[in-house]
Amino acid sequence: MILSPGLSAASLLPLAATSIVALLAYLVAAFRREARWLGVALAVGWIGHGLAIGLHAAGIGEAQPGARFGFAPALSVTLWLVLAVYAIESRFVPLAGVRRTLALLGAAAVVLTLVFPGELRPHAGSPWAPLHWILGIASYGLFGTALLHAALLRRAEQRLRSKPTAGEAPRASPPGLPLLRLEKLTFRFVAAGFVVLSATLLLGWWFSSPWRWDHKSVFSVLAWGVFAALLAGRRAFGWRGRLATRWLYVGAGLLLLAYVGSRFVLEVVLHRTA
Repeated sequence: MILSPGLSAASLLPLAATSIVALLAYLVAAFRREARWLGVALAVGWIGHGLAIGLHAAGIGEAQPGARFGFAPALSVTLWLVLAVYAIESRFVPLAGVRRTLALLGAAAVVLTLVFPGELRPHAGSPWAPLHWILGIASYGLFGTALLHAALLRRAEQRLRSKPTAGEAPRASPPGLPLLRLEKLTFRFVAAGFVVLSATLLLGWWFSSPWRWDHKSVFSVLAWGVFAALLAGRRAFGWRGRLATRWLYVGAGLLLLAYVGSRFVLEVVLHRTA
């Protein structure tokens, strides 16, 4: 949004300030080792990130009222939601080893949104469009959180399966959530994301008349089918472990291509708007 030609210098100041604060705080959380800095820096980064998202979504400073949408804002909101879940969950159970990665991803999202602010949409084509967009981003956040838990689950399983070297004591269970509980949480987020994605597709079909089978629709429906098969396989055949996580990765990849991927091609490769 900083590179948006429709903004005045005075209008840029709040967005630039919140974005810079978020970026610096995320970098502190990623690279400082002192424990007293970690929680505070990540919290400051998350708050600044959220304020920047709010300013961006409200279209403050634009020549005409509206909000900006694009691949970078979508990624930014998704990571902000994942960080929110991490912040809440880590208050109750330790989630070691992901803070630095999440902080770096948050910093990258802030920078991407500044460089690629997206397309200004002065008005929605349907009164249902804002709800459709909100549900779509929420499904991204839920599946992103499921991916985070799946990564933690896979790392914990690898640590338990790895054999200790000669002279090394037997490995204790990794810190954090027990494996079964972590697995249940992963699939709860998958199920929640599936419900929200289903509502998103239904709303899209409802107010998009006629329904268009464009790249976004095709990849979204394919992702929905993969997640439906994953949940059905889990319930009917007890899918778990590598098989389940592979299905999750495939579904998440298709969902990423549905909006973020198509918007990236339009905005960055083709330099076009939708």
